[in-house]
Amino acid sequence: MNAMPAQIGDSRLAQRLQRETEGEVLFTPADRGRYATDASIYQVEPIGVLVPKTAADVEAAMAICREEGVPVLPRGGGTSQCGQTVNRALVLDCTKHLRRVLNVEGDTARVEPGITLGALNEALKPSGKFFPVDPSTWARCTIGGMAGNNSCGSKSIRYGLMADNVRAIDGILADGSRHIFGEGLPNTDLVARLHALGEREAAEIAERFPEQLRRVGGYNLDALTPAARAAGRGNLARLLVGSEGTLAFSAALDLKLWPIKPRKMVGICQFPSFRRAMEASKHLVTLDPEAVELVDRTMIELGRSIPIYRPIIERMLIGEPDSLLIVEFHGHEDGPLLAALDRLEEMMGDLGLPGMVVRATDAGFQAEVAEVREAGLNIMMSMKGDAKPVSFIEDAAVSLEDLPDYTERLTSVFDKHGVKGTWYAHASVGCLHVRPVLNMKDGSDVRRMREIAEECFALVREYKGSHSGEHGDGIVRSEFHESMFGPRIVRAFEAVKDEFDPNGLLNPGRVVRPPRMDDRSLFRYGPDYAALPVTPALDWSAWPGPQRGLLGAVEMCNNNGTCRKFDANVMCPSYRVTREEQHLTRGRANTLRLALTGQIPGGIGGEAAQEAMSLCVSCKGCKRECPTGVDMARMKIEVLAARNARQGVPLKDKLIATLPRWAGMASAVPFLANLRDTLPGLAKLSEKLLGLSAERSLPRFRRDAFRDGEARAGGGTKEVILFADTFNRHFEPENLRAAVRVLAAAGYNVKPAQGEGSRPLCCGRTYLAAGMVDEARAEARRTLAALAGSDAPVLGLEPSCLMTLRDEFTALLPGAESEALSSRAFLATEFLEKEGTLPALKPVAAAAHIHGHCHQKAFGAFPAAVKALRRVPGMEVKPIASSCCGMAGAFGYEAKNIEASKAMAELSLLPAVRAAPQGDIIVADGTSCRHQIQDLSGREALHSIRVLERGL
Repeated sequence: MNAMPAQIGDSRLAQRLQRETEGEVLFTPADRGRYATDASIYQVEPIGVLVPKTAADVEAAMAICREEGVPVLPRGGGTSQCGQTVNRALVLDCTKHLRRVLNVEGDTARVEPGITLGALNEALKPSGKFFPVDPSTWARCTIGGMAGNNSCGSKSIRYGLMADNVRAIDGILADGSRHIFGEGLPNTDLVARLHALGEREAAEIAERFPEQLRRVGGYNLDALTPAARAAGRGNLARLLVGSEGTLAFSAALDLKLWPIKPRKMVGICQFPSFRRAMEASKHLVTLDPEAVELVDRTMIELGRSIPIYRPIIERMLIGEPDSLLIVEFHGHEDGPLLAALDRLEEMMGDLGLPGMVVRATDAGFQAEVAEVREAGLNIMMSMKGDAKPVSFIEDAAVSLEDLPDYTERLTSVFDKHGVKGTWYAHASVGCLHVRPVLNMKDGSDVRRMREIAEECFALVREYKGSHSGEHGDGIVRSEFHESMFGPRIVRAFEAVKDEFDPNGLLNPGRVVRPPRMDDRSLFRYGPDYAALPVTPALDWSAWPGPQRGLLGAVEMCNNNGTCRKFDANVMCPSYRVTREEQHLTRGRANTLRLALTGQIPGGIGGEAAQEAMSLCVSCKGCKRECPTGVDMARMKIEVLAARNARQGVPLKDKLIATLPRWAGMASAVPFLANLRDTLPGLAKLSEKLLGLSAERSLPRFRRDAFRDGEARAGGGTKEVILFADTFNRHFEPENLRAAVRVLAAAGYNVKPAQGEGSRPLCCGRTYLAAGMVDEARAEARRTLAALAGSDAPVLGLEPSCLMTLRDEFTALLPGAESEALSSRAFLATEFLEKEGTLPALKPVAAAAHIHGHCHQKAFGAFPAAVKALRRVPGMEVKPIASSCCGMAGAFGYEAKNIEASKAMAELSLLPAVRAAPQGDIIVADGTSCRHQIQDLSGREALHSIRVLERGL
């Protein structure tokens, strides 16, 4: 693939947008590159991007583009899998500003297009209503994008499609006119011509449109027919729904709301073969469920390989089934729903599978099952290597009666071409997502893709099914409309497009007059795609490919946008406060991929890569929460290392990185070391010289710093090694002393982690944060040598330091020694809870509000800290639903980051701390977290080990 053209920020279009709109104008090569991809196999560089602040900005931009002859592409969350949200056009990204609920009246809500489904339903909760169309991307897909796609979701058997639930659309047409498309539309010339077309083609529509609920291909011409109007289904909003931004821009949408059903019961049916599951689907839907979802053997095994999903998958299984059908019943009371589960078990017995239902009756387990189901796509995409499950035939829908034979025959097609297919999703409506595993970098696999598509769609025609059943048309399926609907219907599609957009300015080449689906010039991995000669600083050999696997690790991002979510987990803190694509895990991964392959200037150490990483707080949230395991924190180390090789290490970074080496001297003269925050004017001078914000106090060095000799206590037979990190050692030594006391009381013989010489051991975390990989490797080598002579557990208090032993050491010094240390490194409270060896504790009558450090959450250690505190008699423990605190090591101390740091803390952590009564305990195991809480709320936060010490 050729390098992207030079920056066009000074182009006429960009200048006009800058002058004539209030929106954010993004025209750099990196910006355009980040919007060149969606969750499909395609990459098409846009002309530029506008992030409009108001609908007036959209109208102005469309007028400018009309005058300049530039196409326009409305875009939601960029999660489309068919290529409908990439084009050579001006992209309108509505997700940052156009995301309000404008009005809720009765069972109708009017919303702006950029609001996500998750945010909408959260806002609707007080009204007792919800919007029921629920694609698995509900946390990040936008209502505008869902309307463009005619989204469906797992509950379509109950609530129908998006087209059934949009009452009206306030549409801006390509010519600048604005119309309300809904019931009772005035009989304008446009409407009259559309109705005339519907009348003329009514017989052909009735003949060629498949009688499937899951039909989203082409335009909904059936809304134009006299029969539809007579039956009350002639609402012209139905025509716009599913049009993929090719007919109008949806400035606002009126949505049909439904009453919330607060109770749910789930049965997980186990099947010994895939065909048995397919044969059962038509029987299970007779029980009137809300949803019936498939999980196949491939997804079970891949899910087991992902740490965050493994325990959930194991709980869902009875033995080793080949396939699962997850059956949901919703209602208002538990009694009838439990009875429905009983009937489900009876039916499974009648089908010859007695005792093969796992009952999920508690809300926690149900939420975990839903999480696995919704992550189906990303779980499938977690395969390492160039071959991945590819989306191009996955939405075909057939009748339930035909489902067993159709799936069996399609599997035979895969076998014929020597590929394996993965199956999951909507068994209730005959729309199974199937993805053959292919390598889109390989021309022979691209040819194989086309052959499979043609044979699959021939089967769909034979069964009178729908070739496009959920994810739309885009590039990958629009080409096949003629073979599926016939030429006359396709000409009618073109006539509708020309009525709305005669000059072809709105998302051209999608739905009608499309390119070939296998045009490799449109592929993300085109014929010229190649890696630049880059030698990574860390080990990436777990991922195959060039650059010692670094590019392969970056390519694990499939662009599905899970990182755009706003729930109570960690990922992605910087996106939460900026809502900007460049400060998103997906945006960063795309930036790095483009830099590593020469498609944007500067390479991995260049300005674009550094800017994309500038607000990454290395939280590790993506390592755990991204279903494909994109570890942006580790990738940031590579960017900083490349920067250092090119530019040298900045003075501020070098000063902080070497803290472990000079901290001992600072603690010997704390009155000098702490002068910065005691002598007037020094804080401002430090900001001027080093960039450390004058608003921030720095951690205070202590004369009574912890000494390794203090970590010798207890007379038990079991030995543990206490790893004293730099921060607790010199700033809060009482935490380490508390750890010694608690561990000794628990019956352990405590010994210090000591190396040769007087200098304490170091994890190298500060060096890694500055990209000084050689120095970090030297510290890792020293630490490994000191700890190699024992197999005792190594326990620490600071999550970022301890998890460096568990994680980055394996990338710094790959081999058996680092793997062995990784397996025996634990946070102290995590270890005590895991071993069940907490000492006897006295009652502590207090409430404790506990904030989880990002690395605690990323490595699954936070639940153990919560459980350990809950073992203190009389203590009420309340986990805080928070993301990153915003301090993140040195990040929050820097003047350039101060506002972002505060904004991250204000999202959820600080409001929860301020709301806690003054007598309650605030708990945070991270040094940075405790400092952030103290600095911005005035409340002292304690390490969990000190809370346990209070109970001794």
